[in-house]
Amino acid sequence: MSVSKGLRAVARSPSAQKGLTAEMLVEAGYPAAGTETGESFARKLSAVDRCIEILSDSMGKLPCFIMDSRSRERVDLPILQLLNVRPNEAMTPFIRKKILETSRLVNGNGYDWIVRDPKSGRPVELIPVPGQLVEPWRDSAGRVWYTVTHPWTGEPMVLPNEDICHYKTATRDGLRGVGVLRRASETIASARAQQQYELSYYQSGGQPSGILRTEADLGGKVQDPKNPGQLVSRKDLLRREWERVHAGPLNGHRIAIMDFGLDYKPLASSNQDAQFVESREVTVRDIARYFGVPLYKLQEGKQAYGSNEQNAIEYVVGTLHPNVTQYEEEQTWKLLLPSQVTAGLEIRINMLAELRGDTAARGQWYRDMTEVGGFCVNDIMDLEDMPHVPGGDERRASLNYVPLRDWAELSRLRAQQGALEEE
Repeated sequence: MSVSKGLRAVARSPSAQKGLTAEMLVEAGYPAAGTETGESFARKLSAVDRCIEILSDSMGKLPCFIMDSRSRERVDLPILQLLNVRPNEAMTPFIRKKILETSRLVNGNGYDWIVRDPKSGRPVELIPVPGQLVEPWRDSAGRVWYTVTHPWTGEPMVLPNEDICHYKTATRDGLRGVGVLRRASETIASARAQQQYELSYYQSGGQPSGILRTEADLGGKVQDPKNPGQLVSRKDLLRREWERVHAGPLNGHRIAIMDFGLDYKPLASSNQDAQFVESREVTVRDIARYFGVPLYKLQEGKQAYGSNEQNAIEYVVGTLHPNVTQYEEEQTWKLLLPSQVTAGLEIRINMLAELRGDTAARGQWYRDMTEVGGFCVNDIMDLEDMPHVPGGDERRASLNYVPLRDWAELSRLRAQQGALEEE
């Protein structure tokens, strides 16, 4: 379908007029205006904030390259300048990728606005747009469009599918992702309630609640000293004065002076209070499961080097690799020209940067690949971002390994040579 037909479909489609309103956000579960957003609410939990930081930092530090899928050779194209050097005037590549991944995790959708040269159609800028500023929809012909609120001017604009790189989390319809914060909303709400409970505990001086007893009659109302002309019950006035003197962390362990026959009886901590710390640890594990982050990265669980090393590999394979695959596929289709895609070129993301911390395992892998002839010395230097060495393009392999089809003949020749040496 041509662009002109698509624009006419936009004019006909009622979906084109569908904007993101405050009422829609409130109905979706976000707080009303004037209160903290769902993201700021959830990120007050250290586990949520750290998971988002870990995943976005992991994606941000991975460099891109272009590979010919047929020859497996790397190809240098101008688009790498945007991906690895400067995507736009305001951002470094790391910041751009971090914003995209954060938006993808929080809102379920990360959006990259592709600004193209009007003559050649080649990308000249990549601008990440916050997920709440974009609304994807389909027109009557089934073509995907994006209503985008300009991040600087606030003006709405309609962009075609090929001008937006769209990265999703779990999705039900293939068009919109469902963010981790929404899927884990009950766990996060429970954790925030625990956090508020703990805050309330320390605001009360770190002491359990108690009962004030008196033989005096506390019925009726008296003048409120703080609000002249208003009445307040004697019980409320007594409670307020007691909390003013003894409540709060700065008033802990103060000496109480009891008069008028007052008697204070503290309430003992319950079994639920004793298990509070344990319940918080369970919550951290639940949050880590939703994000796919190993516990040792959150300073939880076992801290043994062997198990942490294996967890790091599983994190790369099970959590990062699916995300990286989505980024690669979306960028290959929308950032390369159709002729380049047809020629077999693909945008790839080098995940070795995530494993560079394990020098022993990396060195052993390089050694194994060199011994079987898979890597030459300069291949290793490329992976380590180091300059080539003279003669480093030669591949080597051990003579101890031979093809099975030649094994019988070589065994016979070796036996004959041994017999001649004995004579």
